[in-house]
Amino acid sequence: MTGNNAEISREHIQHLEFSNEIEFGSVLIEGKTKIVYDLPAYKGCVALKSKDRITCGDGARAHDMEGKSVISNATNARLMEILNDAGVPTHFIGKWSDDVFHALNCHMIPIEWVTRRVATGSFLRRNPGVVEGHRFSPLKLETFYKDDANHDPQWSREQLISAKLKCGDLVIGADQVDIMEKLTILVFEILEKAWAGANWALIDMKIEFGVAVESGEIVLADIIDSDSWRLWPSGDKRLMVDKQVYRDMPNVTQEGIDKVKKNFEIVAEKVKELLPVVPCQVIVVMGSGSDAAHCQKIKDALDKLSVHCEMRVVSAHKCTALSLSLLAEYEAIGIPTVFIAVAGRSNGLGPVMAGNTTCPVINCPPLSSSWEQEDLWSSLRMPSGLGCSTIINPEMAALNAAQVLALANGKLWCKLRVAQFKYWFSCKIADMKLRTQ
Repeated sequence: MTGNNAEISREHIQHLEFSNEIEFGSVLIEGKTKIVYDLPAYKGCVALKSKDRITCGDGARAHDMEGKSVISNATNARLMEILNDAGVPTHFIGKWSDDVFHALNCHMIPIEWVTRRVATGSFLRRNPGVVEGHRFSPLKLETFYKDDANHDPQWSREQLISAKLKCGDLVIGADQVDIMEKLTILVFEILEKAWAGANWALIDMKIEFGVAVESGEIVLADIIDSDSWRLWPSGDKRLMVDKQVYRDMPNVTQEGIDKVKKNFEIVAEKVKELLPVVPCQVIVVMGSGSDAAHCQKIKDALDKLSVHCEMRVVSAHKCTALSLSLLAEYEAIGIPTVFIAVAGRSNGLGPVMAGNTTCPVINCPPLSSSWEQEDLWSSLRMPSGLGCSTIINPEMAALNAAQVLALANGKLWCKLRVAQFKYWFSCKIADMKLRTQ
């Protein structure tokens, strides 16, 4: 798995335009709830068509549910859009019709990755003595080998590595398991954050990965819908709206199927509201126009995170009234705001702003080589009562501002969480390359 191939693959796919009259090729695989079709006109791509079918117990219980395919496709499309927007590597390209979406063609890795936040269900049966409701922190990860005939046996990490599963040209070893473990946690935490914003608790979920045929990249390659998780509104098990309702039925009736379908429809509508747009801003205020290049580095870093940023020039020493007026201007907008003060020499700008606003203020002084040490003290040594922090590196000041805003902005939180994964991933890839030289 290489980072460069992943970027090239995704960039290529983003520029594809799928025709409304696209022709499906042969059936590549058919499962209990979906069919995967080849797309001869689009190299490296497939079409996934959902079925009006609900199953559990390795297919031991299965029923038709009219309309489930449309509900599933809509739910999955929205969730994949959330993950793609955050920067998670997925197979999802886009929704094509009510029951079909386009995806990267993948060699599937025959492992189900289960993430648990709360102990319930089969975990309690396999781990007697654990109290239902026990909260896992960190998350509990489990892996199951996909084998319906043997009821998907649970595998340890050691079993998974020892199996040396081959998916396309990629053999699954310790490094690939590390990557999938990190990705599994990443996906869960992003969706957990999204549902928490709606006051719904994501209890556990299962996902699968694949190796993209064209790039060799490990990607999330699954349909995520109400078959995938336990989901409790308000954290109350009695209000569950997932497939567990179907599993728990002693006898399945049409009335029961209709109830499950209604629950799935509620989820499909709710996902539309997840991670709403939360306006926020960072205002970079410089004491002199000569500091514009330093400030531009801050803005560039925020642009990459899609955080709105404006740059202004005002001197707290020479234009004190204008400085206070500028604060009032942005506070009046009424959205979460972080100010970054860029002033060298004697930094009066940051302290003046911090003393006259309840918004966070970050000092990011452009230090000169001749008076660097002396200038820095004017940012570090604050009068009492001022919570004004100092970060010298402009990119890091931007990151800190984004972290503050992410406390109330779920979409931004997700982007920052993915950025952390990418830093880890780049180290992992560099280490893998060194070991194979």
